[in-house]
Amino acid sequence: MPKKHKIHSSSLFFDESISSVSADPKVETAIVYCEGHFGKIDGKTANGLVRHSEKYKILSIIDSEKAGQDSGKVLDGKSNQIPIFKDFEEALAQAGKLPDYLIFGMAPASGVLSKSERLLLLRAIEYGINIVNGLHEFLNDDPEFIEAGAKANVVIRDIRRPRDKKELKVFSGKINEVTCPRIAVLGTDCAIGKRTTATILAHELNLRGIKAVMIGTGQTGLIQGARYGLALDAVPAQFCSGELEGEIIKAFEDENPDVILIEGQGSLSHPAYSTSSFIIRGSCPQGVILQHAPGRKHRCDFEGMAMPDVRSEINLIETFAKTKVIGLTLNHENMTEEEMSSAIIQYEEALGIPATDVLTRSPERLIEMVLLAFPDIKIKGGVLI
Repeated sequence: MPKKHKIHSSSLFFDESISSVSADPKVETAIVYCEGHFGKIDGKTANGLVRHSEKYKILSIIDSEKAGQDSGKVLDGKSNQIPIFKDFEEALAQAGKLPDYLIFGMAPASGVLSKSERLLLLRAIEYGINIVNGLHEFLNDDPEFIEAGAKANVVIRDIRRPRDKKELKVFSGKINEVTCPRIAVLGTDCAIGKRTTATILAHELNLRGIKAVMIGTGQTGLIQGARYGLALDAVPAQFCSGELEGEIIKAFEDENPDVILIEGQGSLSHPAYSTSSFIIRGSCPQGVILQHAPGRKHRCDFEGMAMPDVRSEINLIETFAKTKVIGLTLNHENMTEEEMSSAIIQYEEALGIPATDVLTRSPERLIEMVLLAFPDIKIKGGVLI
């Protein structure tokens, strides 16, 4: 029987050209806590940071279940020299010097810290280590963390905290003044690779002289260093479309890009998530790239909920908004190489749009999705690979 890829839905990897570790000495250093979840869905923040981080140099991962292994090999079988340690003390001892940050690298469905996780973060603060928190629980509102942070003079970053309500924007319609193409990368489920695909596409377009800017819409992308975006699931619903519209307009005015890519969240058809609808409304995309996992049997965290059919998701998206799905990107979890090759051919024939696995195939097919849908975009002296 052919060997299946031992890779989870969120355990995606990047080409070495966009690896996570920066050589810039001014980049802040960080240890990432991901106990029991590295390489799994709930560890998607840690997984993403190992693959790509512009803001932090990742020193190590904490996960006792995978201690002693190389994090790159766990994710994709390629060493990246970012080790996994069993606990905070071992990671600290091996760091060489005190890291600037401890990043909470998990995204549990509860969105809050357990008792043991609270104690760990408080212990890190005592050492004088700053904290990055991507949960819905804001540590800057917690008296114990406020006191500990002030005493140790550390910074606690609550990534999901939205701006003050007095500053939040409602949708204005000014998105129509953004004249470059806007492409949303949506999916048929959560934790399926939307951010990964958007990041790789932005990188590959820029390599070819096509200026692309990605708008982050979740905590992981913001922690990775996205210059534009917001944690959309923490913004009151009334302001979601307007806040996203504002970020896109700001990116357009500041960067004058050839194309803007918007990271999707959840799935438009998924009843547990509403952010996809806000992303479509706020960005008014002229094109959509849809991410799907053919080998996934049911929705993440919902074993009684079957994955949707790709055609039904496309119909829903194109009915919901004046847009067009221009390509299909596939997550190869639970699939062999042969199964993926067959799936790509079958989807292209059935849907009449380009399809690819962005992690195991040439990026050319991904670029073609954009150039075929928007022929006015031209490669302008970049590297054509």
